[in-house]
Amino acid sequence: MENNMRRLLLLSVFFLMSILAAAQPGNPSTPAPIDGGISLLIAAGAGLGAKKVYDKRKNAA
Repeated sequence: MENNMRRLLLLSVFFLMSILAAAQPGNPSTPAPIDGGISLLIAAGAGLGAKKVYDKRKNAA
């Protein structure tokens, strides 16, 4: 009987501690900037495409 009371007490303590230890979530992190690297990648892709077209026309002529 005493062993069951200890188990019940221990279980109750762990259950109550989990409720008391629950914290509110922090502030959400700032979102990643979309324009940070995308515009540079688009510009680099356009430049590479223009160079390939230029080289193809130069070799064809």
